[in-house]
Amino acid sequence: MAKKKKVSASTPALRLLSERGIPHEIETFDGGTAHFGENAAAQLDVDPAFLLKTLVVDLHPQRPGRTLGVCCVPVHHTLSLKKAAKAFGVSHAEMAAPAAAQRSSGYVPGGISPIAQKNPLPTLIDASVEGAERVWVSGGKRGVDVSLSAADLAAATDGQFADVRHEEARPHR
Repeated sequence: MAKKKKVSASTPALRLLSERGIPHEIETFDGGTAHFGENAAAQLDVDPAFLLKTLVVDLHPQRPGRTLGVCCVPVHHTLSLKKAAKAFGVSHAEMAAPAAAQRSSGYVPGGISPIAQKNPLPTLIDASVEGAERVWVSGGKRGVDVSLSAADLAAATDGQFADVRHEEARPHR
């Protein structure tokens, strides 16, 4: 079962939130080895509509010197690459390779936080959570999530709200 506990600011995401005085709670759980977001939602006992997975996308997959971006979508939805490309103002987007996401963010896949990435990227947060008093995102490592308001998430990431998810939710496994 998930635990709300005081964890020292041991990741760049947690340090940034503390340094900026952004109200948040840190929750730890067994991170597992697959289906990280769905695993977190079950263990934290939170509505998956407000638990966001962090996805890194390649905005110029056909060009050298690729540009990456971040999309945060509810764990029970999939990202619409077509909507993401449109929101980023590009013609095409693809999922970034896990190694590229790790290199750029400084976090391991399954623990990538949208907050305090090594190389800050343009960030889109799905419009379905705009105005939410509480959303959950990775705290920067597997098994650590942070909850904060959607507005504070946008402030911490310099993110924008946009409709970037497929409308149909995936069935839970």
